[in-house]
Amino acid sequence: MTTQSPLSDRLVTVFGGSGYIGNYVAQSLLGRGARLRIASRNPERSHSLKPLANLGQLQFARCDVQNADSVAAALYGADYVVNLVGSFSGDLEKLMGEAPGHMARLAKGNGASGFVHVSAIGPDASSSAAYARGKARGEATVREAFPNATILRPSIVFGKDDNFLNLFGQMIEIAPVLPVFGPEAKLQLVYADDVAEAVAIALEDPAAHGGHIYELGGPEQLSMMAINQRIAVAQGRKRRFIAMPDRLSALFAALPLTPMSKDQWTLLKPGSTVSGEHRTFAELGIEPKPLGLFLNKWMTRFRRFGRFGLSAHRNKEREARGLPPVPTGAGAEQPTPLGSSSGERA
Repeated sequence: MTTQSPLSDRLVTVFGGSGYIGNYVAQSLLGRGARLRIASRNPERSHSLKPLANLGQLQFARCDVQNADSVAAALYGADYVVNLVGSFSGDLEKLMGEAPGHMARLAKGNGASGFVHVSAIGPDASSSAAYARGKARGEATVREAFPNATILRPSIVFGKDDNFLNLFGQMIEIAPVLPVFGPEAKLQLVYADDVAEAVAIALEDPAAHGGHIYELGGPEQLSMMAINQRIAVAQGRKRRFIAMPDRLSALFAALPLTPMSKDQWTLLKPGSTVSGEHRTFAELGIEPKPLGLFLNKWMTRFRRFGRFGLSAHRNKEREARGLPPVPTGAGAEQPTPLGSSSGERA
């Protein structure tokens, strides 16, 4: 017998719900029977969620989180609140520092039962990066206004349609030689679905999870160099990666129109891994999934000849060793996901 979620038929306002992580969070909450109000500057970006919702289960509200009246309207009648707002541009002190405090204050005044604030690993009020300072300020203002709020700090979030793996995938597809910035920086990449599940579980039981900080990292720590190498292997491509010195990396990040901002470089250098000082996925009952479970499948579109590309690459290697080729097409041998011994595929 299936147990009904405490979120069933309860209204959850999700600020920033039209963003990348918002899509995953919305699906997790809809699956639990919650009624959702997606509050965003561009709510139409989340209209793709409509087929997943029952009649009356999904609302869209155009909202400016820096406008108190707009936030109050989005919070009207909400039983629970999730804040996913984040950016590397604009006034980050207001957007990620002050605005979350206003949300939390109004939610508390309206009698909301739970508040989940999604921050990031490494908030630092004294950092030279405005992003880290904004995240630190946001956590402080939320906890001051809503002491029982749950703070989630994910590492870099990955998924099939992210702007992280796909950016490197595109570059590795095209260029035979690539620079790697912060090659030794360790990241604990975390799957978007796991972060979404953490949000839902935290909302379901504020008594157990409220007032705590959770650092969310995947099951393995990978260097930037290792991540690039894994992507190349998943594409079946031989690439040369050059470890870039910090001085050149900093200069590159300071230039306009580059894919990495100064703040992003500042945050990359120390890496993004759980500190061991706070709760993690374990206390939420979640076993995070490794990158290797998905990477081969997701890199198919970057391979030469698509889904047949890796088989062709492997057959060349077999031929060089005097071995018979493995047939491609239906019934062909499928690549085992990197980092997985079971061969399970997503």
